Amino acid sequence: MKALKPLIILFTLCCAATNISAQHSYNLNNTAQFKAYQDSLLRISDDIYNATNNEDQSFANAKFIKTLVAALKTPSSFNFPFDSLKRISILKSPDNSLRIFSWQLPLSDGTYRFFGSVQIATKDGELKMFPLIDGTSNIKDINLITDHKNWYGARYYDIIPVKGNGKQPFYILLGWKGNNAKSSKKVIEILSFDKLNQPIFGKDIVDGVKGQAIKNRVVFEYNKLNSMTLALDKSVGMIVFDHLAPLSPEMEGNFEFYASDLSFDAYKLVGGRLKLVENVELKNEPSNNDEYYIDPKDKQIKATKKF
Repeated sequence: MKALKPLIILFTLCCAATNISAQHSYNLNNTAQFKAYQDSLLRISDDIYNATNNEDQSFANAKFIKTLVAALKTPSSFNFPFDSLKRISILKSPDNSLRIFSWQLPLSDGTYRFFGSVQIATKDGELKMFPLIDGTSNIKDINLITDHKNWYGARYYDIIPVKGNGKQPFYILLGWKGNNAKSSKKVIEILSFDKLNQPIFGKDIVDGVKGQAIKNRVVFEYNKLNSMTLALDKSVGMIVFDHLAPLSPEMEGNFEFYASDLSFDAYKLVGGRLKLVENVELKNEPSNNDEYYIDPKDKQIKATKKF
């Protein structure tokens, strides 16, 4: 765990609130340079994947961060997809205004550390980049609104822009969070920006059933060996998810014994708010994102399928 602190410092120094002037056209002038960076990142990601201890893994991850930041600082980087990097998640928003890099570092004790960056393309061609510093261990209240320096880390696999009513757009993020050797987590996160265009995580738009408090984010926790659906279902226009329940009544509140009860609930976006809809009937198959339930490095553990 001690080796992770220098990584946080390195990431912050490399890309903290970086501002670079660049024109964001789709004509890349630095394609060869980006491909070289991508090849280097692929080799380093193999080193991370094949590391046999936390120290070697952290060392390789620090090298990966330094190389990625150097690549992103190169003019026109926003338009290079880096699509050969399969071991990290790279999401570009449908409105083409930002993209998010995120990945996890599995630790020997079964927990995880998350890393990432928000890269923003502004209308005037200025490129802004913010490091995402995992503050999960310091966040005791999952309803806490945080900034990029105290991030409730996750590996994101979907981004949903929300616009309307003349207000600044915000983004709903769906992510896999991992947790420990016994349980996994998934999260519905809300990303917005303050008046200084700094990223903010968490927003009071999530409504539960009548009588429940409004939430700033939603976190699901369930048994490590079970998969969980959490996906945008475009056919019904809702974020659909498994209803989780304890395997037996006496296990209530002990989330390592939670799994799907084979029913589904959903959040429907209404007037810029997420409204809970219970007992949703689904006609389509669960998403491939169900597999984001465990560290992708550990291929020996298979999901328990529900269908």
